[in-house]
Amino acid sequence: MDKSFLDWPFFETRHRELSAALEDWCAAHLPVDHGDVDAACKVLVAALGAAGFLRHSGAGAGEALDVRSLCLIRETLARHDPLADFAFAMQGLGMGAVTLFGTPGQREWLEQTRAGRAISGFALTEPGAGSDVASTATLAERAPGGWRLTGEKTYISNGGIADLYVVFARTGEAPGARGLSAFLMPADSAGLTIAERIEVIAPHPLARLKLDGVVLPDAALIGRPGEGFKIAMSVLDVFRPTVGAAALGMARRALDEALARARRPRAGGGTLADHQIVQGHLADMALKVDAAALLVYRAAWTKDMGAPRVTREAAMAKLYATEAAQEVIDAALQLHGGDGVRHGSAVEALYRDIRALRIYEGASDVQRVVIARSVLA
Repeated sequence: MDKSFLDWPFFETRHRELSAALEDWCAAHLPVDHGDVDAACKVLVAALGAAGFLRHSGAGAGEALDVRSLCLIRETLARHDPLADFAFAMQGLGMGAVTLFGTPGQREWLEQTRAGRAISGFALTEPGAGSDVASTATLAERAPGGWRLTGEKTYISNGGIADLYVVFARTGEAPGARGLSAFLMPADSAGLTIAERIEVIAPHPLARLKLDGVVLPDAALIGRPGEGFKIAMSVLDVFRPTVGAAALGMARRALDEALARARRPRAGGGTLADHQIVQGHLADMALKVDAAALLVYRAAWTKDMGAPRVTREAAMAKLYATEAAQEVIDAALQLHGGDGVRHGSAVEALYRDIRALRIYEGASDVQRVVIARSVLA
């Protein structure tokens, strides 16, 4: 695989060393058996924690979260095994609110997830409020010594295997987005049940959660009451570029598979790569990969250089990288012909794996709205 992008000025020596170490680890440990995705994710979290890579998924007190490292790790894992990327990413997204806004007590949980000893979930989406976070209906009402939460969350990654969730609920300080708060909710909390396990196109642990009067102490509140929307958007600012990085990793794998197929000798002589039309498709694929990488690592570098918000850059990175990856993978599958749709082939698996990335953490049309508001402001 072409690694020349690591020489771009976005990266430092430590990033190149991290990339090389992770590449060696992936070669020795991936892919894992996906037959039981719950078990596979538990194994991956423990292994990534033991190897020290999950330390990059969050930041302790006094530490800075390095978004370039997050992106490099997600890109590399996704290229080798998208389920490994999922396992890593959810440790970061799930505890992103604690990394950015958590108290010392809450950070004790963060150290568990960074070590791979606990699994986290991010409970934001609801049945009636997918992309519209401001319409969150789950209620958090004052109770003696804390809060009582009632409502439902759906399409929650790691639902059913997580040890704790960051959950967003309406505390009512103001209408809409200004009346939400964030809470740290252990999975064994009384009143929390897994109402449904959800099967999707590329299987991973996913569930609908029901909160029936879940009582949490005051210490579970992340930040201040009414700051939930700000917290959620701050977390997504950091992690949206990393979704683009995961898509980039899948696109690189698809390009590599396409190049190998194009160079393979054919029964009648020559190769697919001898044909100019195939060369044109390969050129388009390579162009989209490099453009996606530039947008992803620009967003990550901008955040690492101290920008308080990178909403526009993050939206551009996620939108372009995920849409481009879908196109690159589709082109790779087309080049493989019938073998491309054969179950178990690399490009067939990528075709299923990429689709969800254009939806979660803000669907593509949401990113377009974010970008448009930025350029119109």
